[in-house]
Amino acid sequence: MHEKRLCSLRLEAVMEAVHGYGISTTQYLQLHYGHAHGWFALVSAVADLRTTFLVFFPICFHLHTAVGVKLLWVAVVGDWINLVLKWILFGERPYWWIQETLYYSNSTVPQIQQFPTTCETGPGSPSGHAMGAAGVYYAMVTSLMPVLLNGDGDPVKKWCVHGCLWTLFWAVQVSVCLSRIFIAAHFPHQVIAGVLTGIAVAKVVNRASWIYSATLRSYIHTTLFLLSFALGLYTLLEVASIDPHWSLSKAQRWCLHPDWVRLDTTPFAGLLRNTGALFGLGLSLHLSMMIETETCSYRDSTIYRLFCALATLLLLSLLDSFRPPDHTQALFYALSFCKSATVPLTTVGLVPYCATAVLNMYQRRKCT
Repeated sequence: MHEKRLCSLRLEAVMEAVHGYGISTTQYLQLHYGHAHGWFALVSAVADLRTTFLVFFPICFHLHTAVGVKLLWVAVVGDWINLVLKWILFGERPYWWIQETLYYSNSTVPQIQQFPTTCETGPGSPSGHAMGAAGVYYAMVTSLMPVLLNGDGDPVKKWCVHGCLWTLFWAVQVSVCLSRIFIAAHFPHQVIAGVLTGIAVAKVVNRASWIYSATLRSYIHTTLFLLSFALGLYTLLEVASIDPHWSLSKAQRWCLHPDWVRLDTTPFAGLLRNTGALFGLGLSLHLSMMIETETCSYRDSTIYRLFCALATLLLLSLLDSFRPPDHTQALFYALSFCKSATVPLTTVGLVPYCATAVLNMYQRRKCT
């Protein structure tokens, strides 16, 4: 018993030292690169999975259906795993850890800034932004390589394509990691863990060929499994007398501005956004198969695909302007699920159906 206690104290001391190093890194970035705050804020926004759902997914889906499907699966499964890991690992965040730690008891406590995007409410490990960006960009890079090479066996061209794409990939990952450390939302070890886990998720999904032929029943079963597993873990934590909302309490206590603490950053909000998007994808793919018409040849046209992509981006930008009211948590979470389900329904079903209907009408008028 004494040895276990001693081991626990040593581990705690090591983590305190790791967190202390992370605070020093944040302080250094804020002190020497404060002028780049706008860039770091932009990088964090682009790395948010909302960008994947509203921008990357519709573009990829309309240009190459399989890539769009894979992208959504990577985003959803990756963020769900991130939620489970956050609830298991109990990771701290810099902006509240520095307010509560005794690590600086004999020295001056470093001063770090907070920003509107700092006050994430979920546990900190691993970083969801780093994990999501790594998984999504890995999926896009590995899908883009065969397209650019197009079967060309030229080793020089292959080396150039691989070099350019992987350089871009790692440049994005480094930028995302630095941005999350800069705004004091994560420690360095958390963003590194996020990147590695995100790549692992993307590798697994890359090999899951069944997702491209999954039925509506498979989508429903997967959605129910993700929801029930997360709720089961939540219940298990409560039974073990562990408050699943401990990180939300810390965020509300230590965030500089109360309005920076947003309900849409809570673990449950992310869970329902992701399961809503997955359910919406399954439903939209099922419906699109039911309403296929004889004008499917339009879908092979580049102009048609580009038009659908642009129209989808416009409609989704309007959808994104809708913010579910957060005065009632249950209503907020329910509307978040529905809003996320609407994204693939718009991308896969509504826009192609309307575009095909317009082209049919134009074709009939042209023939008369």
